[in-house]
Amino acid sequence: MPTPASDPASRRLDPDQVAQFRREGYLVHKHPVLPEPKFERLRRFFDGMLGELDADTRPESMDVPHFQYPQLFEWLFADEILDLVEPITGPDIALFSSHFICKPRGNGKRVPWHEDSHYWAGTLSPMEVVTVWLAIDPSRAENGCMRVIPRTHNSGKMGYSDYDDLKPGEAVFANEITAAQRDPSRAVAIELEPDECSLHDARIIHGSEPNTSTLRRCGYTMRFMSSAVRFNHEEKGEFHNIYLARGRDLAGNQYSDPSRAYDDKVRFRTRQGKNAH
Repeated sequence: MPTPASDPASRRLDPDQVAQFRREGYLVHKHPVLPEPKFERLRRFFDGMLGELDADTRPESMDVPHFQYPQLFEWLFADEILDLVEPITGPDIALFSSHFICKPRGNGKRVPWHEDSHYWAGTLSPMEVVTVWLAIDPSRAENGCMRVIPRTHNSGKMGYSDYDDLKPGEAVFANEITAAQRDPSRAVAIELEPDECSLHDARIIHGSEPNTSTLRRCGYTMRFMSSAVRFNHEEKGEFHNIYLARGRDLAGNQYSDPSRAYDDKVRFRTRQGKNAH
């Protein structure tokens, strides 16, 4: 069932923060998001999932883990998370996706410059998704923290840049925004301590350096949208689920059951190569 709304002022973004998010395309929330016991449960749960990965599976590619592990809805639907999102999306909220992006120490792969919206073209209308990037580990420049290029969500190609192919295995994704359409000199490093988070617009240009340090870097991305955003179930529903997190549906969407595991859909996604973002 969707989580009922709650309104602790300490968790909600104020109007100035919302304005900053809309203007810059991102926001850094340098405060603990979850109560310590709840965060520690998430960290332990992730470590258990990591320990179950096949030896040939990269930990950067733990996409839509909630399809297999409905236990994750304890955190995806937590009031502490949804109360951060609601000032941006409004009170009727759908979960679009989630992804553990874990860069192991010493050989964590680079995340090339990209826009999330590039990978989701034709899936959502309008393309209005806010990602909560919750730090599981310290996320610093030395271990490959996320870097964003401010205001690129509403400038340039506005979420749909042109991309060049990369060498297989070179980075987490197989392509990257062409050099002429990105300016890394303007990038801002998003450094976070465990249980802190950032929020970013699906259309902003972002990426991260490889992790060659001795410190693991993991974040849990939780991706939300207003339930007024239309999910293209007719073309994309075969391999993707969305869930009603709070409030009511406003777009005639079809929502999946958060109490159920969808192992068959995970297997289908893997066969179709839909397991990267």
